[in-house]
Amino acid sequence: MKRIFLKTVLAAAALGALGLAQAQTRTIKFANQNAEGHPIVLGMQKFAEIVAAKSGGKLKVNVYPGGALGSDQANVSALQGGTLEMASMNSGIFASIVKDFAIYDFPFLFGNAKEADAVVDGPFGTGLHKKLEDKGLVGLTYYELGFRQLTNSKRAVAKVEDIGGLKLRVIPNPINVDWVNALGANPTPLPFPELYAALEQGAVDGQENPVATIRGAKLYEVQKYMTLTNHQYNPQSVVISKRFWESLSEGDRKILQEAATESAKYEREQSRAQAASIMAELKKSGMQITELSPAEVTKLREKMKPVIAKHSASVGEATVNAVVAELEKARK
Repeated sequence: MKRIFLKTVLAAAALGALGLAQAQTRTIKFANQNAEGHPIVLGMQKFAEIVAAKSGGKLKVNVYPGGALGSDQANVSALQGGTLEMASMNSGIFASIVKDFAIYDFPFLFGNAKEADAVVDGPFGTGLHKKLEDKGLVGLTYYELGFRQLTNSKRAVAKVEDIGGLKLRVIPNPINVDWVNALGANPTPLPFPELYAALEQGAVDGQENPVATIRGAKLYEVQKYMTLTNHQYNPQSVVISKRFWESLSEGDRKILQEAATESAKYEREQSRAQAASIMAELKKSGMQITELSPAEVTKLREKMKPVIAKHSASVGEATVNAVVAELEKARK
């Protein structure tokens, strides 16, 4: 009788412990606009793997690609409200809540990936993420979207003048509207999930994104012409809801930070390794790819200068000087 009683007590204790363990498991929703297979989504999946391993399953990350949880703007609100735990998005999107982030959308700010890494991984990038904390967000690291290229369905663009008159979708923020206007084109701000349909229906003629995004979102199905311009480089901020972050133990925060840093390295490696093969895929899919001559790139840079001057004033001298100093160090 005592033995049966003991077994019953032990079984109840085991069930109680299992229930407690399940109750303590924290689930993290991690959102992004890009499709399955995109380097950013691969980075998010790597993050989920690392977190699961480091936490022994106590923290579980569910990845939601393809805008499954809404637009970037909707995700920012959800993060601030605590209904979404994590997201990765273009850093420039945060300019609407911290004006300094507009610096990341400056045309021709970075000449190559090495310069971008030096800025976002250094004091400037971490300092900018710190400024999000007052807005209910915590920046963990930066993935990359990469260098943006121009596509359209109307004509091949071999000269800067060829851009004039095109109706181009842009990320919804002022600097992108201004640089498209400066080229004599017509900017149309649209959230990314609406882009494919807008191109398919002819509501816009073209758009600009890195090659991995053009491939991942199947934009080659509705865009015939691509021009290699490298006119912007997009860092992608990996952010977590401050409300959620503050609910975690120090140990769990450490796990998430380490996983974010490790996955960022992996994500950038994937992004850079895939670039050449993606270009070949896009050509096979029927895209006509043009590279601007050095003279046309110089002309394009000249057209962008007034836009950079205007937004340098609004971003602030201190922020501009800080990023320039980081770039000068990276170029030595």
